[in-house]
Amino acid sequence: MIKFEHTIFALPFAYVGMIMGFENGFSFKVALLVTIAMASARSTAMALNRIIDLKYDALNERTKNRELPSGKIKLRDAYIFTFVSVVIFELSAYLINDLAFKLSPVALFFLITYSYTKRFTSLCHLYLGATDAIAPLGGYVAASGRLDAPIWLLAGFVMFWIAGFDILYSLQDREFDKEYGLHSIPVSFGINGALWTARLFHLIGFGFLILSMIKFNLSYVSFVGALIVSVLLFVEHKLVDPNDPKKINLAFFNMNSYISIVLFFTFLVGKCYG
Repeated sequence: MIKFEHTIFALPFAYVGMIMGFENGFSFKVALLVTIAMASARSTAMALNRIIDLKYDALNERTKNRELPSGKIKLRDAYIFTFVSVVIFELSAYLINDLAFKLSPVALFFLITYSYTKRFTSLCHLYLGATDAIAPLGGYVAASGRLDAPIWLLAGFVMFWIAGFDILYSLQDREFDKEYGLHSIPVSFGINGALWTARLFHLIGFGFLILSMIKFNLSYVSFVGALIVSVLLFVEHKLVDPNDPKKINLAFFNMNSYISIVLFFTFLVGKCYG
């Protein structure tokens, strides 16, 4: 139900934020707590998403065989899993530092509410992007105990990157969403409008990425990583075929996993040799 392997989308950015926040060397304790916090936060978000969308997942041909609608997992067990995940998340935030713990309810608010946004706004993609953008912010807070301007630029990249590929992913459900009154960019602007909006979001996100690299004073070597990211984003858009869900999934899971990994090493190398 959780697809833990898909945490790869967000975890590298938490690590990037953490690496950028370290000033006095690497801390294994902080890295471990960030990993636990990220895993439990994403587990909370995904479990709640499945619970909140259960009615629609059961009606949608694409999702009706998921664990909750198909009965493979009981709803009660999903609630228990969610509660345990929240407890682990809050405990890990408490052990990280005071600011992380104070801000943890804000993160939980986004994690809990993003699943509801498609019921009333086409901006649900940006809301999801903002939710995932908490990852680098949280990593930075964990390592430094504060929030500085450059990390907000990286969060801006994550926000528009996630929003862009979520638009592409939602192309699969355009007709279903229209029928059941759910909102999305593909529903509001059609397939062509959605494709162009996703391109615009990724272009804006790439601008935030370059600005964050400049503000963090990364070495020139790191811009090779940015170039690779731009190529991967281009390939992602070329792969997407609104009439072929397999190609959408390939673009969604494969390309975005590569982007996360590339950017992790880009910021790591850029800081080490900056």
